[in-house]
Amino acid sequence: MDDVANHLCISKKTLYEYFKDKEDLVKNVVFLDHERMDSFFSDITKQKLNAIEELLEVYGLIHNMFRDYNPSMEYDIRKYYPDLYNNIKEIRRKRMFETVYHNIMKGKTEGLYRKELNSKIIAKLHVLRVENMFENELFTVKEISSFKVFHEIFLYHVHGILNQKGVKFFYRNFKKIMVELV
Repeated sequence: MDDVANHLCISKKTLYEYFKDKEDLVKNVVFLDHERMDSFFSDITKQKLNAIEELLEVYGLIHNMFRDYNPSMEYDIRKYYPDLYNNIKEIRRKRMFETVYHNIMKGKTEGLYRKELNSKIIAKLHVLRVENMFENELFTVKEISSFKVFHEIFLYHVHGILNQKGVKFFYRNFKKIMVELV
């Protein structure tokens, strides 16, 4: 709390007027970040894009997030605030599942994704892959915090859901977004 107060150029007493303790501060910061993410996803939905364009927008958003990602933050929250960590994990899991599920349903309706997909199973598998990327010992911290692993998971997911029409549309637009991100 001393470091936070010093960084904000306020007294610790002033900081405690807004937060009852360190855990309350951490909780508020984490939930503010989640609200910001929800806002980004909501903005993407409001754009009335097709399912693949939505995927590409999310890809760009996550690409930018990886630039600032610090795995030690998640580790510290899990270690020092396990209840908060589990709450965050559940919120993230629910949001990711719903986002992927709705995207798959939309893509099937638009004729861009394979019709025979079991949308719930594929959405759950995607959530499982992403979650386990962070909670295993197969990848080093450096690999996880690099964008390469997410990029491969994204391409793996996309190739599993797209039909031929979707593949053509995806690669025409994927090249554009890759140029923008570099």
